[in-house]
Amino acid sequence: MNIKPIRSDKDLQTAFRRLEGIFQTEAGTPEGDEMEILVALIEAYENKHFPIGPADPIEAIKFRMEQQGLTPRDLEIYIGSSGRVSEVLNRRRSLSLRMVKRLHDGLRIPYESLLSRAA
Repeated sequence: MNIKPIRSDKDLQTAFRRLEGIFQTEAGTPEGDEMEILVALIEAYENKHFPIGPADPIEAIKFRMEQQGLTPRDLEIYIGSSGRVSEVLNRRRSLSLRMVKRLHDGLRIPYESLLSRAA
């Protein structure tokens, strides 16, 4: 096992190539240990150099709707009238704090996503 820090995109690609070769190894073996270390190093490098922010609030709502098979009418208990739901989904009205709380509590959409940008 020849593990070293990932300091550049070239190092990252080298780590990915090695990981591809040992990805299916059994835990507890030397190669399994190497795989776990490589995954941690790759993840740390990517989090530092390629951070992914929270989802757009409207996209988060639409994603949850798709996941749960919801229609805009189903959102009325969280957002308000059908007109208000339409305005929010079409980005003509921002989410209020009350809407954010209801969407979080009712649909389990993370606050980080609902509050990430003006909707």
